[in-house]
Amino acid sequence: MRAKITYLVTAAVLALYFVLAGGRGVALIRIGTPLTVSFGVAVLILPVIGIWFLWKNTQFVSKANRLAEELEAEGGLPEDELERDRYGRILRDSADEVFARRKAETEDAPGDWRSWFRLAIAYHDARDTPRARKAMQRAIALHDKKPVRV
Repeated sequence: MRAKITYLVTAAVLALYFVLAGGRGVALIRIGTPLTVSFGVAVLILPVIGIWFLWKNTQFVSKANRLAEELEAEGGLPEDELERDRYGRILRDSADEVFARRKAETEDAPGDWRSWFRLAIAYHDARDTPRARKAMQRAIALHDKKPVRV
């Protein structure tokens, strides 16, 4: 729940920034000189890119949450079997051990979105965010029966 609140607050702050930056861009364009118009257009491009990025990221999070809910309903979410230090951080050796099992599970069933979902969690626990995201994207594509890029 805390992660959802953080995400929503961050998205709201970004949306406010996009509105303010967009307003400045429009104000620069209204001045009408070639220099201010070019700056105004440049300033407007940033919020457009930001809105696109925020939209794609929100779609990704929504789809991943939908998969988590479905897997939870099936009783297929992985147990938290990771060892932690006294501060609550995951121990690297423990994360590597779980990751090795999840990777083997995924290699045995490469077309199963559930194994890719669990692998994404293992990547995340091993602090490999880019690969965690790619594994989750693959899980989403397999779940939605879309073509998967290798």
